[in-house]
Amino acid sequence: MAEQSPVPLPTPLAMSAAPSKPTASPLPIPFRGAPLSKVQSSSSRPHPTPSFPNPKLRLKVNDISHPGASIFFGTTNAVNALTDAVSLVLQTLYWPTKTLDSLPTTRSVTLVLRSMPGVAYTTGTDLDDDHKEIHFSLDYIAGIPSDPPGRRKDEITGVLVHEMVHCWQWNGKGTCPGGLIEGIADYVRLRVGLSPPHWKKELGGDWDAGYQHTAYFLDWMENDMGECSVRKINDALRKEKYHEDRFWKTLFGEDVESLWKKYTRYLNGEDIANQSSHKEY
Repeated sequence: MAEQSPVPLPTPLAMSAAPSKPTASPLPIPFRGAPLSKVQSSSSRPHPTPSFPNPKLRLKVNDISHPGASIFFGTTNAVNALTDAVSLVLQTLYWPTKTLDSLPTTRSVTLVLRSMPGVAYTTGTDLDDDHKEIHFSLDYIAGIPSDPPGRRKDEITGVLVHEMVHCWQWNGKGTCPGGLIEGIADYVRLRVGLSPPHWKKELGGDWDAGYQHTAYFLDWMENDMGECSVRKINDALRKEKYHEDRFWKTLFGEDVESLWKKYTRYLNGEDIANQSSHKEY
């Protein structure tokens, strides 16, 4: 089938700065991130409620007869899935403000469904880097198990959230380690309740191994070092290049290896607690 040009999706409604997405949405995604607070003003004149941007969203399907395309459209409302992904990512990574100066200038996101190896990736377009493309493998979608019920929809939504992070996160002016970039993306997926069944906290390895390995470390930091820790990391990557020792000490008062050792001790303690609670008599 000949490749079709991207078809613009209907412009989504403006999102309010709320800790969870509107109840009218068909995607009941729990949101565990820090609550969004309204910006207070000392002036008696009321200010409009801060809101996040609504980029143009597009969809392109290279082969609508592919089994993966049938599964995608049979389980997922593309408009709602993409709109919700934008909202969840921005709510997790940013504080709502009156201006959008702290956000990347992403103007559009095109979801490209096509046959390819792997799962998905995100890139800028030939036009400029303000226009993003999420390429999602139809072959991967076709291989998602149908059991338990809802598994396909959850996995598709989780991948879209992960890739949407890459459309909006900062990267330390190109110097941020890839493991932290991917770890933040999976942290958002974890935080909004879309982690797949095979994810688990693992001892050993390096803090910047990436993906869920780093995501659970960041989730521990969010709980142990204080809410908005990951927002602070993302914002620091907006302002300056990444220099590992200075970066973490400035934000948290200690280097990342010390934080990783604390996280490892936390996991060891959790393992001991789990073992003691499952003794055989």
